[in-house]
Amino acid sequence: MSHVPPPLVDNDDDLFDKDNENEDLFSSAMDDMNIVKSGVINPLPDLPTLQLSVEKSLASSPVDESTHEDVSVHSPTPTQKYQPPLLIKDSNSTGTDHYIDIRVTDATKLGDGMAAYIVFRVETKTNIPVFRKTFFSVQRRFSDFLGLHEKLVEKYLRLGRIIPPAPEKSVIGMTKIKMSGSNDVSPPTEFLERRRASLERYLQRTAAHPVLNVDQDFREFLTSETDLPKASNTSTLSGAGMLRFFNKIGETVNKITYRMEGYDSWFEEKSQEIENLENGLRKLHSNMECLVLARKELAVYTGALAKTIAMLSNCEEHTLLSRCLAHLTDLEEKTETLHHEQANSDFSTVCEMMKDYIALIGAIKCVFHERVKVYQNCQHSQLMLNKKREYKAKMEFANRTDKVSIAAQEIVEWESKVERCEEEFNSISKMIKKEMERFEAVRVEEFKAVFIRYMEDQLKHQIQLVKFWETFLPEAKAIA
Repeated sequence: MSHVPPPLVDNDDDLFDKDNENEDLFSSAMDDMNIVKSGVINPLPDLPTLQLSVEKSLASSPVDESTHEDVSVHSPTPTQKYQPPLLIKDSNSTGTDHYIDIRVTDATKLGDGMAAYIVFRVETKTNIPVFRKTFFSVQRRFSDFLGLHEKLVEKYLRLGRIIPPAPEKSVIGMTKIKMSGSNDVSPPTEFLERRRASLERYLQRTAAHPVLNVDQDFREFLTSETDLPKASNTSTLSGAGMLRFFNKIGETVNKITYRMEGYDSWFEEKSQEIENLENGLRKLHSNMECLVLARKELAVYTGALAKTIAMLSNCEEHTLLSRCLAHLTDLEEKTETLHHEQANSDFSTVCEMMKDYIALIGAIKCVFHERVKVYQNCQHSQLMLNKKREYKAKMEFANRTDKVSIAAQEIVEWESKVERCEEEFNSISKMIKKEMERFEAVRVEEFKAVFIRYMEDQLKHQIQLVKFWETFLPEAKAIA
């Protein structure tokens, strides 16, 4: 008989808690909701976007050296594009389309010093009957979002559900906010805008799941006007946080060293597909971040060029040439703004989605490993059953009737445990396949929508740039 690893504890509540924001959608949820098979796929609405602030020190230029001043770069104020509400097909096929529209807005700093924290306003509009009203507006802090994720993982991960990953923590970012003297966070910093957008995407992805969007804890999070109980276990430096850290190390070792053999090749193939997808997404995310940085640097250099041309225009004695240089300065300033918009488009449209999907693949790996843990428990139960049967046979051979009756009772108990474990293993395997089927369908739809929007943005920017130069060309030809 092959060596079987020791059983794992069932209540590993914190093993898959995605405190670290690394961080979609998934799953065919209610057993009676055959969404994918009916062809009804509800991709997410356009996810929230954010705009990057621009570092003025990215590049040096002759202007910097001659004037000893920073290059003035005007970057658009962080804004949020409109996203249509998420439509949810009525499970009763009555022809009614339900929707849920979740927005995270208005970051507010409360408290002073290291005790300070940020709360966000969460606004929800919906016509789903399970909600008491059609509009809710509540305030939630970041730990509330992590607490919600923790509850959903505890309830649904063991069932084979793919839980949208919670946003990442940022100790450095929050420390800067806490140590700032002012309680005014308007306009929001780049850190707060990133966090706001990631929290909104997290809620939208959770709302897109047909089971999670009606979960009692999720509804309470969106609707309860009172403060939620403090989720103390989400603190990185807490005892529970350290315990989760060491648990994750053990889980990682277990994932590497243990392999299931002889069970459903679908999972082996799908695991390899997920690995390949993750590697590809990581490379794309890294290259897109480099492109964003390059566009920001290009914008800074373009602004420096505009300043240099303006200085040349002021000292030019030829009237037409001076006027032409002044118009060229205006063109370069517009081009600078356009490069900022392109960087924002690259980041918000592609980079953030890639980051979300990388985190989502981590959640998929967690649910795959949960299946392995169930299998390990099945193997342990079967091993114990075999030992009890051997013990009973020895007692019968020794004519120990008192021990035989006890062993018989224990055999019945372990037979029942083996049966329950096998049912759980078959159930989680079936659910994971449904979840992956939904994930793949929605992923294709969302990737298609995102890349089309990205190409449209790039085309719009290039057309605008061509118009700038076409407008300037007559000015250059007028020089005599």
